[in-house]
Amino acid sequence: MATKKQTREPVRDITERIKTFEDALKETGRPDVPEFTDAPEDIREYLRAQYKATVIAEALNEGWKADWHNSDQYKYFPWFYVSPSFFVFHGTDYHYSGPNAGSASRLCFRTSALAKYAGSQFLSIWKDLIMK
Repeated sequence: MATKKQTREPVRDITERIKTFEDALKETGRPDVPEFTDAPEDIREYLRAQYKATVIAEALNEGWKADWHNSDQYKYFPWFYVSPSFFVFHGTDYHYSGPNAGSASRLCFRTSALAKYAGSQFLSIWKDLIMK
């Protein structure tokens, strides 16, 4: 008896799979954004944006974690232009062993392309994180 050959769907690139925050939640298995009701009300929106950015970075990095003891490993961050009239993605930068002030290890990316994608695809979340 002939057996039916199973074909597997090719695994899509992470930037094709993660287009929304909801996609990142699904990819990581993380729960939805906490309300942070125990935090002071004036910083809750920032904490929600921090959570979202962290989940997005975790999803896009596909399990990669920065090794801050490895000075040969680049760690990439999205950069933005901020002014009273606009907020736009500017580019990416990297660091060898430690973050600059204002950058966080959970928010770095394993490649410049991923940092660029995160900064442009999720611009409103980064804006909330930086501006709130």
